Amino acid sequence: MKVCVIGQGYVGLTISIGAASVGHEVIGFDINKELIHDLTRGKTFVPGISKNTLLELQASKKLRFSNNQNDYKNVEIIVIAVPTPLTGSRQPDLEILTSAAQMIAKNLSSDSLIINESTSFPGTLRNLIKPIFESHSQYQFEFASAPERVDPGNSKWILKNTPRIISGLTSSATEKASNFYKSFCDNVVTVSSPEVAEAAKLFENTFRQVNIALVNEFAQIANALNFSAHEAVAAAATKPFGFMAFYPSIGVGGHCIPVDPSYLSYAAEMAGVKAQFINIANKVNLEMVSHVIIRIKTEMNNSLEGLKIQIAGISYKSNISDLRESPALNLISELSKIGAKVQWFDPLVNLDLKGRSNCLKTDVDLGLIVTPHDTFDFSVWKVGKVKVLDLSADSKNYGWPKFI
Repeated sequence: MKVCVIGQGYVGLTISIGAASVGHEVIGFDINKELIHDLTRGKTFVPGISKNTLLELQASKKLRFSNNQNDYKNVEIIVIAVPTPLTGSRQPDLEILTSAAQMIAKNLSSDSLIINESTSFPGTLRNLIKPIFESHSQYQFEFASAPERVDPGNSKWILKNTPRIISGLTSSATEKASNFYKSFCDNVVTVSSPEVAEAAKLFENTFRQVNIALVNEFAQIANALNFSAHEAVAAAATKPFGFMAFYPSIGVGGHCIPVDPSYLSYAAEMAGVKAQFINIANKVNLEMVSHVIIRIKTEMNNSLEGLKIQIAGISYKSNISDLRESPALNLISELSKIGAKVQWFDPLVNLDLKGRSNCLKTDVDLGLIVTPHDTFDFSVWKVGKVKVLDLSADSKNYGWPKFI
């Protein structure tokens, strides 16, 4: 089938590769000219996708990248995979999705199946995307929802073996979308409506947000009562039923967990329901950086003025370079505001941010493990006798007690 995937980020590029690998003719579209230039030459920032894979698929003519809107006029399937972030006031921001839908509708010149992978609140496909196409085009489109389930850096659960949830606005759209995803995904689950599919995606990550907030609150209780939250969680996890282990950290990052619950809360409030647990969980996790700084001050005799602090790892999770919603960036900012001299080291991240260093340093007053990558060699700090606080949610033991 002739397919165009709109947006070539973590989600869109993964879909483009998956569909092209099984023989579909795929156009990977993005308005970012520099990104298209890089992808055409085999350069990508997405973990698990190699240069050889990109170049081989392009050589086979099954995949090409473009920022020319004329290139997707006559495709059979359009997959929308664009960001759906939050505004500065942490409300849903559908501007990019709306713009993408308008652009596609104005340029398509054939009846096509429109599939939305972009995460949003229930009703987005039916009440936002479909009306845009109806008002901007004379063609007859079908619509389906297939909320993305990409986990950057996860080598166990990839596009092929992660179950997909699908639903169309009509039975025909559901069948067409299901057949498309079955061609490159092992398990496709159809549900009764796009609203169920959209809500399932939000609830998956709201579940994680709430449980992370719970364990972060538990960590504060543990500190007050003078026991290790990490050790207590590990002990609880020995129970073979009825428990799932979450570990405390300085907050949550990435596009999903910090964002999706706010979409669900917004939808709830629009329907007249107050999402109390969700709102509290968001608040607890957003305030973790402030809580951690208070604890750091206590450990360092209540003053951080002029103190040399180095942070190890600033991406939002281990072994990837993704900085979206990373709480480490807020930690750097807040520590700097109160007078600390902050350095950071992350070999996976290319960021023009003050304090960047190219290795772990021993001439610092304090080392903070925030996002440990497998490439880190913390023996440098051990040998240098650096005072270290482990703030990571990672369950590995790097030789220092877990601090939160």
